[in-house]
Amino acid sequence: MSIKECFAGLTEPRVQRTRRHELNEVLLIAVMAVIAGADGWEDIEIWGKAQLAWLKTFLELTHGTPSADTFRRVLRAIDAKQFASCFARLTTELAGSMLEQLVAIDGKTMRRTFARERGQGPLHLVSAWVAERGVQLGQLATSAKSNEITAIPALLDTLDIRGATVSIDAEGTQKKIAQKIVEQGGNYLLALKANHPLLHQEVIEFFEHAKQDRTVDATVLATHQSVDKGHGRLETRRVWCTDELAWMSERKRCKGLRSIVMIERERVVADKTSVERAYYLTSHAPDAERLGELARRHWSIENELHWVLDMTFNEDQSRLRDRNAATNLALLRKLALALLKREQSDPRLSIKMKRRLVGWNNDYLFKVLAVLTPGPSA
Repeated sequence: MSIKECFAGLTEPRVQRTRRHELNEVLLIAVMAVIAGADGWEDIEIWGKAQLAWLKTFLELTHGTPSADTFRRVLRAIDAKQFASCFARLTTELAGSMLEQLVAIDGKTMRRTFARERGQGPLHLVSAWVAERGVQLGQLATSAKSNEITAIPALLDTLDIRGATVSIDAEGTQKKIAQKIVEQGGNYLLALKANHPLLHQEVIEFFEHAKQDRTVDATVLATHQSVDKGHGRLETRRVWCTDELAWMSERKRCKGLRSIVMIERERVVADKTSVERAYYLTSHAPDAERLGELARRHWSIENELHWVLDMTFNEDQSRLRDRNAATNLALLRKLALALLKREQSDPRLSIKMKRRLVGWNNDYLFKVLAVLTPGPSA
């Protein structure tokens, strides 16, 4: 599917008399400008004007390129849920089969999108990220991090997670969410923290006892250890897991629960040692090596999505007050990131350098867009 084909089903939000530019062309220019380094409406307008002669080789542009106000009005008016559905079709194609993939779900607050005069807090977006493919499957906007518990099931409703493992931090460790994941054909790896105090304490005490028990009837724990060294840091990761859960008070209430996991991270930096332990509930069998890797891959949503959006796309500096516009522009950034990640003709190039190169070289922009479909029609 091309970007143009994706937009074909989008409802035109403008009345006839206000349409000087085709919706398809407005959106296509916005996508290309964001890929090429534009971070806001004025940037998109400037890029379009600078590229007008080139753009006319494959777009009509009867009235030239749109103004910043046009981009702003269009992205404010488009229904955010419908826009997200359009991009979900594209990103699902980029992601490919979900079989054996990890889908990490986490939220990110766009800190500068608040409007005190309206009593409006910053926009919070909950995203589903395919860790190994570097593609966002979907996103859902909420008004606060505290709303993630209701946003996650709604986001899951928009995803095909059959054969995938869904990983969520402790905010999303809820029985109804586990049930929804299993019913949709997926597996789960859910972090367990003190927001579930009784269960959290039970699991901590179980592992402490099981690790020390040397009797004949002691619980057998599956274990795995890995060591990473570099940049003056030594990190040892130890994983313990078991499917012996008859003792657990919540076992029958959490659909599909098969194993519990404890991961210990011992880090040595400049002769200082720190130790952290994390606990998980999962529908997977107690394979310590695999579960440790899944838990580790979950954090790519922070390192490869949220961090890159802030550092390379300046998302955290966005001052858009309109919820619809902010949500839709966030989707453009994430599509741009997915396309840039998938273009691998020179693996040495960072995302930041790829954006620069797209701005300097239209042939390279075609190459990035060709990840979806060949040629400038995109």
